[in-house]
Amino acid sequence: MIIRQRSLLIGLTLILVILAAISLSAGRIWIPAEVWWNHLFSNTAYDPRWAIISELRLPRTLLGIIIGGALGLMGAAMQGYTRNPLADPAILGISAMAAFGAVMSLYLGLVIQNNWTLPVMAMLGAIIGVILLLALSGLTSGVITFILAGIILNTVATAGVSLALNLAPNPWAVSQIVNWLMGSLADRSFDDLYTASPFIIIGCLMLLSTGKALDALTFGELGARSLGINLKSTRWILAIGVGLATGAGVAVTGVIGFIGLITPHLMRPFVGARPSRLLPASALAGACVTLAADILVRLIPSVVEIKLGVAMAILGGPFFLALLIAMRRRLT
Repeated sequence: MIIRQRSLLIGLTLILVILAAISLSAGRIWIPAEVWWNHLFSNTAYDPRWAIISELRLPRTLLGIIIGGALGLMGAAMQGYTRNPLADPAILGISAMAAFGAVMSLYLGLVIQNNWTLPVMAMLGAIIGVILLLALSGLTSGVITFILAGIILNTVATAGVSLALNLAPNPWAVSQIVNWLMGSLADRSFDDLYTASPFIIIGCLMLLSTGKALDALTFGELGARSLGINLKSTRWILAIGVGLATGAGVAVTGVIGFIGLITPHLMRPFVGARPSRLLPASALAGACVTLAADILVRLIPSVVEIKLGVAMAILGGPFFLALLIAMRRRLT
């Protein structure tokens, strides 16, 4: 199994490199191979199309890799901790809580005083969301209880966002907030990358450190305690890690859902259900899915580019429904 997992990780890495190269070239203006060759190996005159790659598509691609990897990792970690196949930051309201925190910083005008208030408020909202979700559902909750807790959290956060939009001082602010909430990697800069990546990386490292504890939790709460796992510290590491990664991602790209739900289910047939093996595979798969979806929205012929968050909702909705139907059949 270890050799098989290594082969899978190598294969996913190669796919990610190929998708990254396509992401740097694909769009309304395709960048042909000779532009790369001339810039890297030739002394010909500067091609203005290279600016599209270096200033627009490179930060967009890197953000897609980092945020997609974090979403896949968070989905696998939450599903492993709760032993619930429906756990995902977007579905369970954590992303909505992060969005609520970010919108409050915009509504209160805190961003004008300090640009760092938006990611800080988003991360704080996500951390509070994880804690509330685990408190409402309990460690050993069933599928229905867990979903209901997520619905409650999502409803409260969405209501808060809607209230802020309703009381926004001008239509321009409403338009900007709504456009941001739909989730997209378009028009992101290196400043966004520098803002989000440190917190996302720290959050992901915290989640990766929980692999042993998540493996023990497959034997149940009592089994994990008998193996010397501190469940309280594991819960806090999970809450802070998911909060940092979700909040930082939402702060720069808005809400992008379903990636954390889909990728662990795609990887389980290859690595099994053991969480410590599923975490790195889901991270790489999440980055691949995000880049592939972002390339797709750029290639769809339309007057306005479809938002990545909207595209993932269209793709993820049927997957979520199929998952629920399959679970219902197993229970009956």
